[in-house]
Amino acid sequence: MTGLMGLGAAVGALVIAAVALRVVGSMRWADLIQTHTHQLEAGRVQGMGEPPLPTRFDAHELDGLPAPVQRYFRTVLKDGQPIIAAATIEMTGRMNLSATGEQWKPFTSQQQVVTRRPGFLWDARVDMFPGLPAHVEDSYIAGQGRLVARLLGVFTVAHVQGGGEIARGEFMRYFAEAAWYPTALLPSQGVQCHARDDASANATIVDGPITLTLLFRFNETGVIASVHAEARGAGAGKDMVMLPWDCALSNYRWHDDMLLPMTGEAAWMRPEGRKAYFVGHVRKISHGFSP
Repeated sequence: MTGLMGLGAAVGALVIAAVALRVVGSMRWADLIQTHTHQLEAGRVQGMGEPPLPTRFDAHELDGLPAPVQRYFRTVLKDGQPIIAAATIEMTGRMNLSATGEQWKPFTSQQQVVTRRPGFLWDARVDMFPGLPAHVEDSYIAGQGRLVARLLGVFTVAHVQGGGEIARGEFMRYFAEAAWYPTALLPSQGVQCHARDDASANATIVDGPITLTLLFRFNETGVIASVHAEARGAGAGKDMVMLPWDCALSNYRWHDDMLLPMTGEAAWMRPEGRKAYFVGHVRKISHGFSP
């Protein structure tokens, strides 16, 4: 009986320690996200000193654009639509943590986006195992990319940040996800488009030293079906390899007078074929507009 009581006390102590660790980890993670959110907002404020841009969509600015691009904007926007300055996107979904197998884990996330200077911060909680969450930040802030992952918000399992391919890959994510803040794709906002064929176009965006060109493909209804990059860094640090990357968008619905995708899937195009690693569903999305 004494042994059982001792075992019960030990288990109870471990449970208390685990709960305390999760509380401390959550507080530390919240502090980290708050700091980086302030950095994201600071970049937005600094961008206010730039020359003013139009604050509403004028359909006349579509003149001369490739036919599929014109069709897209006329499908998803209404003339006079306010230009999006910021967005908040809440999602649920699954992430495949294995490069070769199937190791899908559920996640919930909240993402903050600003369109000038372009940037985002994706704050996710991934349920690795019951009672063992990992907190993940994916971000592009003031021209710098960042990926941080911590078990329980305490134990760091990944941390890369900086310019170069890290920043380029994160800026690529911002650009590929612009269907959630579609006015950021307008020519008046600095994006240049060139026709590829009747159903696709190359689009180019610039931020500081980074120039990106991605292939946007449109479906028969006129909306963006997928966004493709010839090369994006997969992995991190010394383990990074350059692979074709594809982001599929679907389940479009009207929100804030704009037609937006409610489902997104990201995949690497590996030699053995397309390998999805992210499927997300929008639970809630809100926009802040230019004054």
